[in-house]
Amino acid sequence: MKMTTRWFEQCYVDLLGTPIAHWLEVLPKQLSDWTAKEQKAFSKYCNLLEQLPVVDTNERDISQSVRIGNEDDISPNDTSRMLALLRHFMPWRKGPFELFGEHIDTEWRSDWKWDRVAPHIAPLAGKCVLDVGCGSGYHLWRMLGEEAKMVIGIDPTPLFLAQFHAIKHFYGQSKVHMLPLGIEQMPELKSFDTVFSMGVLYHRRDPIQFITELKNQLSKGGQLVLETLVVDGDANTVLMPTGRYAQMRNVWFLPSTAALTIWLSRLGFEDINVVDESMTSLEEQRTTEWMTNLSLADFLDPIDHSKTIEGYPAPKRAVLVANKK
Repeated sequence: MKMTTRWFEQCYVDLLGTPIAHWLEVLPKQLSDWTAKEQKAFSKYCNLLEQLPVVDTNERDISQSVRIGNEDDISPNDTSRMLALLRHFMPWRKGPFELFGEHIDTEWRSDWKWDRVAPHIAPLAGKCVLDVGCGSGYHLWRMLGEEAKMVIGIDPTPLFLAQFHAIKHFYGQSKVHMLPLGIEQMPELKSFDTVFSMGVLYHRRDPIQFITELKNQLSKGGQLVLETLVVDGDANTVLMPTGRYAQMRNVWFLPSTAALTIWLSRLGFEDINVVDESMTSLEEQRTTEWMTNLSLADFLDPIDHSKTIEGYPAPKRAVLVANKK
């Protein structure tokens, strides 16, 4: 519990005085229930986080990118030390990040996704925001860059939590936090102004329950921003792969945008709009120096890139925004 408290106590402080302060009634217990296995995995990263150099800088940009410092702020020795330590947190999947002139080129160009999403969402300034399945937390910083009052990301993966804290180490104190929780562990807070879920729905065995859980975090009139894999088709079209999809084992339901719109309407959302549909390109998701595993190019039919290696339609993503009634 001591290790858990250390990394999350500032979150407790920052929650005070916000519309989601009542979460504090159960949150400490939730984090204390973090399993021994997960804490052990994270503790290995803690030792590395503690070795990151302390570098003072006034240069920060999270409105157009996630950029911290410049190369004049850090010594060559500290740069080498920083890079060596950050490589222990590979693979870096969501980003990119720029730290003191060094570019962490992640598998995903998450900034491209943000550019597709941001023009269509309600203003985040002064709002309490939740990102469900936030990965390394790249989008948390961009949400903070939109002047959100409080940004919370949840994701149970210890590596992603470590990556988030590596970036926060250099950025400094701010009202952006990541907690090692899944949506199924969340109480019905009904207090967030905006809830994001990007790249999660198709991993859930019960998408209707998942959307309901997202809704239960929103205040009345709050906005859901939902980004997910979709397929072409009418209101009755939903693809359920018989096995893997693009080599992913945990893909369950890929609806058409028309079907997904019906789901949202049935579950109590209104003002539902499909604001973007786009194919995932080989430039947006790829192998890099910071993510050397297989990536999208390995998951598509080598002759026909309009299909996955299993013969399904290649990844197409849609962004929908909707308001809770």
